[in-house]
Amino acid sequence: MEILIILLGLTMIGGVLVPALRRRRNGHQAFHAHGSAIDPRQYGFVSPEQLDVRLPGPDRELAEVLAEIRRTQEWRPAAQLLAVTDDWELRWQRVQTLAGAAAVELAEMPGEGGRWLRTWRTESPKEAGGAVVHAEFLVRQARQSSGGAGSDEYRIILEEARSVAEDAALLAPGDPTPYIVQLAVARGLGYREADVEELWSTITTRAPHHMGAHLAALHYWCEKWHGSKELADAFTHRAAASAPEKSLLPALPLFAVFEHLPEVNVVRGLYQSAVVTRAVQGALFATRSVPSDHPVLPHVRHLLVWFLVRAERYAEAMEQLRHVDGHVGAVPWSYSPDPAAEYTAYRALAVGGWEQSGGTPATLPR
Repeated sequence: MEILIILLGLTMIGGVLVPALRRRRNGHQAFHAHGSAIDPRQYGFVSPEQLDVRLPGPDRELAEVLAEIRRTQEWRPAAQLLAVTDDWELRWQRVQTLAGAAAVELAEMPGEGGRWLRTWRTESPKEAGGAVVHAEFLVRQARQSSGGAGSDEYRIILEEARSVAEDAALLAPGDPTPYIVQLAVARGLGYREADVEELWSTITTRAPHHMGAHLAALHYWCEKWHGSKELADAFTHRAAASAPEKSLLPALPLFAVFEHLPEVNVVRGLYQSAVVTRAVQGALFATRSVPSDHPVLPHVRHLLVWFLVRAERYAEAMEQLRHVDGHVGAVPWSYSPDPAAEYTAYRALAVGGWEQSGGTPATLPR
Protein backbone atom coordinates (compact mmCIF):
# COMPACT_ATOMS: atom_id res chain seq x y z
CA MET A 1 0.00 0.00 0.00
CA GLU A 2 2.83 2.38 0.89
CA ILE A 3 4.36 2.21 -2.55
CA LEU A 4 1.02 3.12 -4.16
CA ILE A 5 0.90 6.29 -2.06
CA ILE A 6 4.51 7.10 -2.96
CA LEU A 7 3.88 6.53 -6.66
CA LEU A 8 0.78 8.68 -6.69
CA GLY A 9 2.82 11.51 -5.21
CA LEU A 10 5.74 11.40 -7.61
CA THR A 11 6.05 14.13 -10.21
CA MET A 12 8.48 12.45 -12.57
CA ILE A 13 6.51 9.42 -13.67
CA GLY A 14 5.77 9.22 -17.34
CA GLY A 15 2.67 8.14 -19.25
CA VAL A 16 1.15 4.67 -19.31
CA LEU A 17 2.14 3.65 -22.81
CA VAL A 18 4.94 1.17 -23.30
CA PRO A 19 8.02 3.01 -24.64
CA ALA A 20 7.84 3.05 -28.39
CA LEU A 21 9.79 0.43 -30.27
CA ARG A 22 11.88 2.23 -32.81
CA ARG A 23 11.85 -0.63 -35.21
CA ARG A 24 8.06 -0.44 -35.39
CA ARG A 25 8.23 3.21 -36.40
CA ASN A 26 11.08 3.27 -38.92
CA GLY A 27 9.83 4.63 -42.17
CA HIS A 28 6.35 5.43 -40.89
CA GLN A 29 6.69 9.20 -41.25
CA ALA A 30 5.58 8.94 -44.86
CA PHE A 31 2.48 7.09 -43.71
CA HIS A 32 1.41 10.05 -41.59
CA ALA A 33 1.76 12.51 -44.44
CA HIS A 34 -0.44 10.30 -46.60
CA GLY A 35 -3.14 10.23 -43.90
CA SER A 36 -3.92 13.93 -44.18
CA ALA A 37 -5.43 13.48 -47.67
CA ILE A 38 -8.11 11.00 -46.56
CA ASP A 39 -11.55 12.06 -45.37
CA PRO A 40 -12.42 9.21 -42.98
CA ARG A 41 -16.08 10.20 -42.84
CA GLN A 42 -16.59 9.00 -46.43
CA TYR A 43 -16.04 5.46 -45.14
CA GLY A 44 -17.85 5.90 -41.85
CA PHE A 45 -14.53 6.17 -40.01
CA VAL A 46 -14.05 8.61 -37.15
CA SER A 47 -11.71 11.57 -37.25
CA PRO A 48 -8.27 11.24 -35.60
CA GLU A 49 -9.19 13.46 -32.66
CA GLN A 50 -12.14 11.20 -31.84
CA LEU A 51 -10.14 7.97 -31.68
CA ASP A 52 -10.24 6.36 -28.22
CA VAL A 53 -6.69 5.38 -27.24
CA ARG A 54 -7.82 3.64 -24.02
CA LEU A 55 -9.73 0.68 -25.44
CA PRO A 56 -9.10 -1.77 -28.29
CA GLY A 57 -12.79 -1.93 -29.10
CA PRO A 58 -16.16 -0.76 -27.81
CA ASP A 59 -17.15 -1.42 -24.18
CA ARG A 60 -19.99 0.95 -23.36
CA GLU A 61 -20.21 0.01 -19.68
CA LEU A 62 -16.50 0.50 -19.13
CA ALA A 63 -16.47 3.78 -21.07
CA GLU A 64 -19.25 5.11 -18.85
CA VAL A 65 -17.38 4.08 -15.71
CA LEU A 66 -14.18 5.71 -16.94
CA ALA A 67 -16.05 8.95 -17.62
CA GLU A 68 -17.60 8.92 -14.15
CA ILE A 69 -14.29 8.17 -12.46
CA ARG A 70 -12.64 10.99 -14.37
CA ARG A 71 -15.38 13.40 -13.36
CA THR A 72 -15.87 12.43 -9.71
CA GLN A 73 -12.71 10.50 -8.68
CA GLU A 74 -15.12 7.98 -7.14
CA TRP A 75 -13.93 4.36 -7.15
CA ARG A 76 -17.20 2.55 -6.47
CA PRO A 77 -18.42 2.47 -10.11
CA ALA A 78 -15.25 0.58 -11.04
CA ALA A 79 -15.69 -1.83 -8.14
CA GLN A 80 -19.31 -2.47 -9.08
CA LEU A 81 -18.42 -3.10 -12.72
CA LEU A 82 -15.67 -5.60 -11.91
CA ALA A 83 -17.90 -7.32 -9.35
CA VAL A 84 -20.33 -8.30 -12.11
CA THR A 85 -17.66 -9.09 -14.73
CA ASP A 86 -17.36 -12.87 -14.55
CA ASP A 87 -16.10 -13.41 -18.09
CA TRP A 88 -12.37 -13.85 -17.45
CA GLU A 89 -11.29 -12.45 -20.80
CA LEU A 90 -13.43 -9.36 -20.30
CA ARG A 91 -12.28 -8.96 -16.70
CA TRP A 92 -8.64 -9.03 -17.82
CA GLN A 93 -9.39 -6.38 -20.44
CA ARG A 94 -11.22 -4.14 -17.97
CA VAL A 95 -8.54 -4.45 -15.29
CA GLN A 96 -5.90 -3.40 -17.81
CA THR A 97 -7.91 -0.39 -18.91
CA LEU A 98 -8.73 0.79 -15.39
CA ALA A 99 -5.08 0.50 -14.34
CA GLY A 100 -4.04 2.34 -17.48
CA ALA A 101 -6.54 5.11 -16.77
CA ALA A 102 -5.09 5.62 -13.28
CA ALA A 103 -1.56 5.76 -14.69
CA VAL A 104 -2.54 8.25 -17.40
CA GLU A 105 -4.25 10.49 -14.84
CA LEU A 106 -1.16 10.38 -12.65
CA ALA A 107 1.05 11.38 -15.57
CA GLU A 108 -1.27 14.26 -16.43
CA MET A 109 -1.67 15.46 -12.83
CA PRO A 110 1.37 14.35 -10.80
CA GLY A 111 0.54 13.86 -7.14
CA GLU A 112 -3.20 14.19 -7.71
CA GLY A 113 -4.24 12.11 -10.72
CA GLY A 114 -5.51 8.59 -10.06
CA ARG A 115 -6.60 9.52 -6.55
CA TRP A 116 -9.61 7.21 -6.90
CA LEU A 117 -7.36 4.13 -6.98
CA ARG A 118 -5.53 5.16 -3.81
CA THR A 119 -8.86 5.81 -2.11
CA TRP A 120 -10.23 2.47 -3.28
CA ARG A 121 -7.33 0.60 -1.72
CA THR A 122 -7.50 2.61 1.50
CA GLU A 123 -11.24 2.39 2.02
CA SER A 124 -11.72 -1.19 0.82
CA PRO A 125 -8.41 -3.06 1.10
CA LYS A 126 -10.09 -6.48 0.95
CA GLU A 127 -11.95 -5.75 -2.29
CA ALA A 128 -10.61 -8.09 -4.98
CA GLY A 129 -11.17 -5.73 -7.89
CA GLY A 130 -9.21 -2.92 -6.30
CA ALA A 131 -6.33 -5.23 -5.47
CA VAL A 132 -5.92 -6.58 -8.99
CA VAL A 133 -6.21 -3.11 -10.58
CA HIS A 134 -3.60 -1.88 -8.09
CA ALA A 135 -1.26 -4.74 -9.05
CA GLU A 136 -1.60 -4.00 -12.77
CA PHE A 137 -1.08 -0.29 -12.08
CA LEU A 138 2.20 -1.07 -10.32
CA VAL A 139 3.39 -3.18 -13.26
CA ARG A 140 2.77 -0.23 -15.56
CA GLN A 141 4.56 2.16 -13.21
CA ALA A 142 7.58 -0.14 -13.07
CA ARG A 143 7.86 0.14 -16.86
CA GLN A 144 7.92 3.90 -16.50
CA SER A 145 10.45 3.99 -13.64
CA SER A 146 13.28 6.44 -14.16
CA GLY A 147 15.97 3.77 -13.98
CA GLY A 148 14.34 1.50 -16.53
CA ALA A 149 14.22 -2.29 -16.57
CA GLY A 150 16.66 -3.88 -14.17
CA SER A 151 17.09 -0.81 -11.96
CA ASP A 152 16.54 -0.91 -8.21
CA GLU A 153 13.41 1.22 -8.56
CA TYR A 154 12.04 -1.06 -11.25
CA ARG A 155 12.57 -4.17 -9.15
CA ILE A 156 11.14 -2.61 -5.98
CA ILE A 157 7.93 -1.64 -7.74
CA LEU A 158 7.60 -5.08 -9.35
CA GLU A 159 8.17 -6.79 -6.00
CA GLU A 160 5.29 -4.74 -4.59
CA ALA A 161 3.19 -5.63 -7.65
CA ARG A 162 3.85 -9.31 -6.94
CA SER A 163 2.77 -8.92 -3.31
CA VAL A 164 -0.43 -7.09 -4.26
CA ALA A 165 -1.23 -9.62 -7.00
CA GLU A 166 -0.81 -12.45 -4.48
CA ASP A 167 -3.24 -10.67 -2.16
CA ALA A 168 -5.69 -10.25 -5.06
CA ALA A 169 -5.46 -13.99 -5.80
CA LEU A 170 -6.37 -14.81 -2.21
CA LEU A 171 -9.34 -12.44 -2.34
CA ALA A 172 -10.71 -14.07 -5.53
CA PRO A 173 -9.47 -17.69 -5.57
CA GLY A 174 -11.01 -18.70 -8.92
CA ASP A 175 -9.98 -15.59 -10.85
CA PRO A 176 -6.99 -16.09 -13.20
CA THR A 177 -6.47 -12.33 -13.60
CA PRO A 178 -4.09 -11.81 -10.63
CA TYR A 179 -1.91 -14.64 -11.93
CA ILE A 180 -1.90 -13.11 -15.41
CA VAL A 181 -0.62 -9.88 -13.85
CA GLN A 182 2.10 -11.97 -12.20
CA LEU A 183 3.29 -13.06 -15.64
CA ALA A 184 4.45 -9.49 -16.23
CA VAL A 185 6.20 -9.58 -12.85
CA ALA A 186 7.85 -12.87 -13.79
CA ARG A 187 9.10 -11.35 -17.03
CA GLY A 188 10.44 -8.21 -15.36
CA LEU A 189 12.12 -9.98 -12.44
CA GLY A 190 13.51 -12.78 -14.59
CA TYR A 191 11.82 -15.80 -13.04
CA ARG A 192 13.31 -19.19 -13.83
CA GLU A 193 11.55 -21.15 -16.56
CA ALA A 194 10.38 -23.71 -14.00
CA ASP A 195 8.73 -20.97 -11.94
CA VAL A 196 7.01 -19.53 -15.00
CA GLU A 197 5.75 -22.98 -15.95
CA GLU A 198 4.31 -23.40 -12.45
CA LEU A 199 2.60 -20.02 -12.67
CA TRP A 200 1.29 -20.92 -16.14
CA SER A 201 -0.14 -24.17 -14.81
CA THR A 202 -2.03 -22.21 -12.16
CA ILE A 203 -3.52 -19.96 -14.85
CA THR A 204 -4.48 -22.72 -17.27
CA THR A 205 -6.15 -24.69 -14.50
CA ARG A 206 -8.55 -21.76 -14.16
CA ALA A 207 -8.78 -20.65 -17.80
CA PRO A 208 -7.00 -23.04 -20.19
CA HIS A 209 -7.75 -21.16 -23.41
CA HIS A 210 -7.59 -17.56 -22.15
CA MET A 211 -6.28 -15.50 -25.09
CA GLY A 212 -5.20 -12.59 -22.90
CA ALA A 213 -3.18 -14.91 -20.69
CA HIS A 214 -1.45 -16.39 -23.72
CA LEU A 215 -0.58 -12.92 -25.00
CA ALA A 216 0.90 -12.05 -21.60
CA ALA A 217 2.86 -15.30 -21.39
CA LEU A 218 4.21 -14.97 -24.92
CA HIS A 219 6.44 -12.06 -23.99
CA TYR A 220 8.42 -14.12 -21.48
CA TRP A 221 9.28 -16.60 -24.23
CA CYS A 222 10.26 -13.90 -26.74
CA GLU A 223 13.87 -13.23 -27.65
CA LYS A 224 13.83 -9.71 -26.19
CA TRP A 225 13.09 -11.09 -22.72
CA HIS A 226 14.05 -14.60 -21.59
CA GLY A 227 13.39 -16.84 -24.56
CA SER A 228 14.03 -17.02 -28.27
CA LYS A 229 12.17 -16.91 -31.54
CA GLU A 230 12.07 -20.70 -31.51
CA LEU A 231 10.62 -20.90 -27.99
CA ALA A 232 8.04 -18.23 -28.77
CA ASP A 233 7.03 -19.99 -31.99
CA ALA A 234 6.74 -23.30 -30.16
CA PHE A 235 4.58 -21.77 -27.44
CA THR A 236 2.20 -20.10 -29.87
CA HIS A 237 1.91 -23.01 -32.31
CA ARG A 238 1.30 -25.46 -29.47
CA ALA A 239 -1.51 -23.27 -28.19
CA ALA A 240 -3.00 -22.82 -31.66
CA ALA A 241 -2.89 -26.55 -32.37
CA SER A 242 -4.69 -27.43 -29.14
CA ALA A 243 -7.30 -24.69 -29.42
CA PRO A 244 -10.95 -25.72 -29.16
CA GLU A 245 -13.56 -24.57 -31.64
CA LYS A 246 -14.49 -20.89 -31.54
CA SER A 247 -11.14 -19.91 -30.01
CA LEU A 248 -8.86 -16.96 -30.75
CA LEU A 249 -5.73 -19.00 -30.10
CA PRO A 250 -5.07 -19.74 -33.80
CA ALA A 251 -4.23 -16.01 -34.03
CA LEU A 252 -1.44 -16.30 -31.45
CA PRO A 253 1.40 -17.13 -33.90
CA LEU A 254 0.87 -13.77 -35.62
CA PHE A 255 1.80 -12.01 -32.38
CA ALA A 256 5.00 -14.05 -32.18
CA VAL A 257 5.85 -13.10 -35.77
CA PHE A 258 5.30 -9.43 -34.92
CA GLU A 259 7.54 -9.60 -31.86
CA HIS A 260 10.40 -11.10 -33.86
CA LEU A 261 10.41 -8.98 -36.99
CA PRO A 262 13.91 -7.91 -38.03
CA GLU A 263 15.22 -4.51 -36.97
CA VAL A 264 15.76 -3.65 -40.61
CA ASN A 265 13.78 -5.35 -43.33
CA VAL A 266 16.08 -6.24 -46.22
CA VAL A 267 13.85 -9.01 -47.60
CA ARG A 268 11.67 -7.96 -50.47
CA GLY A 269 8.20 -9.36 -50.01
CA LEU A 270 8.67 -10.18 -46.32
CA TYR A 271 4.99 -9.55 -45.64
CA GLN A 272 3.99 -11.87 -48.48
CA SER A 273 6.33 -14.62 -47.26
CA ALA A 274 5.04 -18.06 -46.32
CA VAL A 275 5.67 -17.55 -42.60
CA VAL A 276 3.79 -14.29 -42.42
CA THR A 277 1.03 -15.48 -44.74
CA ARG A 278 0.38 -18.59 -42.62
CA ALA A 279 0.23 -16.52 -39.44
CA VAL A 280 -2.12 -14.00 -41.04
CA GLN A 281 -4.38 -16.77 -42.33
CA GLY A 282 -4.52 -18.32 -38.87
CA ALA A 283 -5.54 -14.99 -37.40
CA LEU A 284 -8.18 -14.43 -40.08
CA PHE A 285 -9.56 -17.90 -39.40
CA ALA A 286 -9.80 -17.07 -35.69
CA THR A 287 -11.66 -13.82 -36.32
CA ARG A 288 -14.29 -15.71 -38.32
CA SER A 289 -14.61 -18.49 -35.74
CA VAL A 290 -15.18 -16.66 -32.46
CA PRO A 291 -18.30 -14.78 -31.37
CA SER A 292 -18.27 -11.20 -32.62
CA ASP A 293 -18.33 -9.86 -29.05
CA HIS A 294 -15.23 -11.75 -27.87
CA PRO A 295 -13.41 -9.22 -25.62
CA VAL A 296 -9.97 -9.86 -27.12
CA LEU A 297 -11.05 -10.05 -30.75
CA PRO A 298 -10.28 -6.35 -31.38
CA HIS A 299 -6.64 -6.96 -30.41
CA VAL A 300 -6.35 -9.50 -33.21
CA ARG A 301 -8.10 -7.25 -35.72
CA HIS A 302 -5.76 -4.33 -34.98
CA LEU A 303 -2.65 -6.44 -35.55
CA LEU A 304 -4.19 -7.81 -38.73
CA VAL A 305 -4.65 -4.25 -40.04
CA TRP A 306 -0.91 -3.66 -39.56
CA PHE A 307 0.12 -6.85 -41.38
CA LEU A 308 -2.50 -6.67 -44.13
CA VAL A 309 -1.55 -3.11 -45.03
CA ARG A 310 2.12 -4.04 -45.21
CA ALA A 311 1.23 -7.06 -47.33
CA GLU A 312 -0.78 -4.76 -49.63
CA ARG A 313 -3.95 -6.78 -48.95
CA TYR A 314 -5.98 -3.62 -48.72
CA ALA A 315 -9.50 -5.01 -49.14
CA GLU A 316 -8.95 -7.36 -46.20
CA ALA A 317 -7.45 -4.53 -44.16
CA MET A 318 -10.55 -2.44 -44.84
CA GLU A 319 -12.71 -5.29 -43.54
CA GLN A 320 -10.80 -5.30 -40.24
CA LEU A 321 -10.93 -1.51 -40.01
CA ARG A 322 -14.68 -1.62 -40.40
CA HIS A 323 -14.89 -3.59 -37.15
CA VAL A 324 -12.39 -1.72 -34.96
CA ASP A 325 -12.38 1.88 -36.16
CA GLY A 326 -12.87 4.36 -33.35
CA HIS A 327 -10.60 2.57 -30.85
CA VAL A 328 -6.82 2.24 -30.96
CA GLY A 329 -5.86 0.93 -27.52
CA ALA A 330 -4.01 -2.13 -28.80
CA VAL A 331 -0.73 -3.41 -30.20
CA PRO A 332 0.77 -2.32 -32.55
CA TRP A 333 -0.44 1.27 -32.12
CA SER A 334 0.27 1.33 -28.38
CA TYR A 335 4.00 0.95 -29.10
CA SER A 336 3.92 4.41 -30.66
CA PRO A 337 4.12 7.71 -28.71
CA ASP A 338 1.09 8.79 -30.75
CA PRO A 339 -1.15 5.74 -31.23
CA ALA A 340 -3.92 7.69 -32.97
CA ALA A 341 -1.52 9.10 -35.56
CA GLU A 342 0.04 5.69 -36.18
CA TYR A 343 -3.34 4.06 -36.64
CA THR A 344 -4.59 6.89 -38.85
CA ALA A 345 -1.57 6.51 -41.12
CA TYR A 346 -2.20 2.81 -41.70
CA ARG A 347 -5.90 3.46 -42.17
CA ALA A 348 -5.03 6.01 -44.86
CA LEU A 349 -2.82 3.49 -46.65
CA ALA A 350 -5.60 0.92 -46.56
CA VAL A 351 -8.07 3.42 -48.02
CA GLY A 352 -5.57 4.52 -50.66
CA GLY A 353 -4.88 0.93 -51.71
CA TRP A 354 -8.61 0.16 -51.75
CA GLU A 355 -9.31 3.10 -54.02
CA GLN A 356 -6.40 2.31 -56.35
CA SER A 357 -7.92 -1.11 -56.94
CA GLY A 358 -11.24 0.50 -57.87
CA GLY A 359 -12.92 0.45 -54.48
CA THR A 360 -15.17 3.26 -53.31
CA PRO A 361 -17.10 4.03 -50.12
CA ALA A 362 -20.20 2.64 -51.82
CA THR A 363 -18.57 -0.71 -52.62
CA LEU A 364 -17.11 -1.29 -49.15
CA PRO A 365 -18.98 -4.27 -47.62
CA ARG A 366 -21.08 -3.33 -44.59
